Amino acid sequence: MLLLKNGQDISGNRIEILIDGESIVSIDESIETPTHCEVVDLNQKYVSSGWIDMHTHCYGRLKLYYDDPDLIGYRTGVTTVVDAGTTGADDIGTFYQDIQEKKTRVLAFINVAHQGIKTQDELSDLANIKESMIQESIDRYNDFIIGIKVRMSASVVGNNGIVPLDMAKDITQRIKLPLMVHIGSNPPLLIDILGRLEAGDIVTHIFNGKANGILDKHGNIIPEVLDAHRRGVVFDLGHGRDSFSFKVAQSAFNQCLLCDTISTDIYHDNRVEGPVRNMSTTMNKLLKIGYSPRAILDMVTQKPAEVLGLKRFGTLEVGNVSDITIFDLEELDDVLVDSMGHTETLNYGFKPKAVVVKGAYYDIES
Repeated sequence: MLLLKNGQDISGNRIEILIDGESIVSIDESIETPTHCEVVDLNQKYVSSGWIDMHTHCYGRLKLYYDDPDLIGYRTGVTTVVDAGTTGADDIGTFYQDIQEKKTRVLAFINVAHQGIKTQDELSDLANIKESMIQESIDRYNDFIIGIKVRMSASVVGNNGIVPLDMAKDITQRIKLPLMVHIGSNPPLLIDILGRLEAGDIVTHIFNGKANGILDKHGNIIPEVLDAHRRGVVFDLGHGRDSFSFKVAQSAFNQCLLCDTISTDIYHDNRVEGPVRNMSTTMNKLLKIGYSPRAILDMVTQKPAEVLGLKRFGTLEVGNVSDITIFDLEELDDVLVDSMGHTETLNYGFKPKAVVVKGAYYDIES
């Protein structure tokens, strides 16, 4: 058993948590220490349900977008990483085997194209979409595959326009799993993409600074974006190398449009060279824009768990999985960079200190 003592929640309420294996068994202001129990004194640090990054690329065998789940996961305060379509049906089985020894929990969206992202244009040939292979993969790895990913930008779809999205929607409606849609440069147009989506579908890269984005030439949110959000389409941040603009995110915030979930779209290059670096850096960019710490925490815990249908995840409750992130809100001296090269300075923000994943406690190296 493991007892976390002297912590606090984001509201400043004292909290202690008793863990037995992979489950939380008690939460209270004060818990008496059981016999034969490991005790960790949190010294008033904050605790939340384990952070979930629902857009990463962490299959190490494909060299376009790749990383190690533990380098972007528990070592950075993230207890669950979700790979967003790096692999299709060809490689999903190998990916599943590769993550068995990782400390971080790993889940995956399967790419609608059977070869995954081996090249940038996986949907330039519609023959790459093979529903039978997708269904077979989901049947075999249903504890690993949590959705389907389709990338809808010009470099990916070639001359096929909106057709790959229509095919992906048909598949997800039969298979009954979430669909994540990457947006970027047109064709296809963002308004055509949004018009085909419904409640529960996920749009990632929502604050990208490209011409085919959520703002019109006057900086106003286009009506189709607001309509999609009202219909229940999920807006995911999906930072990445090319897909987050301070200007767009700030303008949206000023017009009362917030993202629903925060994700990094992290992989080796944008982790090491920037601008992504890690989850807390991405969270701090929204803190700088004006999001509250509580809202930000919801967007990396409860909201992604709900969107992805992860029962027993996302909240600190008795019976839920024992995935916990321990962090501080502290003075920082940091320069934040977006995908357009714009910089902002930050003097206060999130700093992860430790995690519990599957009942095991890990300090995070500074």
